[in-house]
Amino acid sequence: MTEHSPIHFPPEWAQQSAVLLAWPHAQSEFNPWRTDVEATYEEIAIAVSQRQRLIIACNDDTLRDQVASRLKPYLGSISFAKLPYDLEWVRDTAPLTVEIGQKAKLLDFRFNNWGDKYEFDNDVAFARNLYKSGAIGKTSMETVDFVLEGGSLETDGEGTLLTTARCLLNPNRNPELNQSQIEEQLKSSFGLQRVLWLHHGFAEGDDTDAHVDTLARFCSPDTIAYTASNDSEDPIHGELKAMEDELKAFRTAAGKPYTLVPLPVPKPIYSEEGERLPATYANFLIINKAVLIPVYDDDEDATAFIRLSKCFPDRDLIGIAATPLIRQYGSIHCMTMQFPKSLVLPEL
Repeated sequence: MTEHSPIHFPPEWAQQSAVLLAWPHAQSEFNPWRTDVEATYEEIAIAVSQRQRLIIACNDDTLRDQVASRLKPYLGSISFAKLPYDLEWVRDTAPLTVEIGQKAKLLDFRFNNWGDKYEFDNDVAFARNLYKSGAIGKTSMETVDFVLEGGSLETDGEGTLLTTARCLLNPNRNPELNQSQIEEQLKSSFGLQRVLWLHHGFAEGDDTDAHVDTLARFCSPDTIAYTASNDSEDPIHGELKAMEDELKAFRTAAGKPYTLVPLPVPKPIYSEEGERLPATYANFLIINKAVLIPVYDDDEDATAFIRLSKCFPDRDLIGIAATPLIRQYGSIHCMTMQFPKSLVLPEL
């Protein structure tokens, strides 16, 4: 955190109070694959609810009843929030949590549909409507007039933020601010000492302007797992190699190189229109005592498991069928949001 700053931005591996997800509804863009998508949601819901609180957003009572029936054995650790939403990518629409002392504080940044690419008014108001629902308690929430999505941020929990220039410096986010001003906003909001910028790397098919959670993830304060390509014929190889070089040049706050863990790229998966989808193993979710890892029925699934097991030796690794999710260009991390233990939730 910055000098004298009381603000702490907890890392994902810190103890959590809950994980949030928004269940696909009848108007969802997931509808062509809804059976498979709901099966994946069920996998995630069971894995989370066996270890901690799960909050499920539903857009009406009918959907809530359907989901409750589906997850009946696990309802002892599940709560529901009724609110409108268009898409299910709560990583980018839910509030972010910082801590001041031992108390949590929620931050509601502006969401502009990933650089005004779409028009989903319900998602613009998702954080406010979630707060009004009462599902995340009465912790204070501050509105921040700055465009930011949770998928664009990686914190080590010790004052360092990792992000991408392709997203945060994109003129479709905060065009009135330069890099220095954006850094100051991030440092002020999250109590940071420094920001590490990646200028290279992207997942083909990604429509978020290279969210860092598809590319490089802190596994501990000195370890980063990242997407790496060994196929020089792959169109994304050059960008990923340049990103790897950037990561090798980064240093921890103590001045030491990071321990870097390369994650493979699965075989390309294509949409019905022939467009490559953004399949990546970096979009894992850390929860209490476990890590949920996207898998694609690919030979490289095992490689990703082996390498991530060394990053998280004290956690269960759980494979989640993620191909249905990337049909809409996201994966496990994109469709969830964790809240730290300091966030006081209503009793179940």
